[in-house]
Amino acid sequence: MTSQEDRRKQHRHRHKQRALRGIDDQLAADFDAAAKPAGGRSAITRAFWEWYVNRPGAQLPDRPEPDNHPQP
Repeated sequence: MTSQEDRRKQHRHRHKQRALRGIDDQLAADFDAAAKPAGGRSAITRAFWEWYVNRPGAQLPDRPEPDNHPQP
C-alpha cells in the first residue's frame, strides 16, 4: 500500500501548472490541433507570454494557415 506522501510525489509535475479559465472545450480542441505542428500548447503559450512581456529576443509565434485548423 502506498503512503499519502508517495501518492503526492507521483502527481507532482516538473513545472508549476498554470490554468486558463473560461476556455470552452471546442476552443481548446481547436487550439491544440493548431498548436501541435508548432510544438504543442505549452510551446505556443510560452512564446506568446515571452513576447507579451517584452523578453529580449522573444518573437510572436506564427499563426497557422486558415486551412490547417478547424474553423468555428
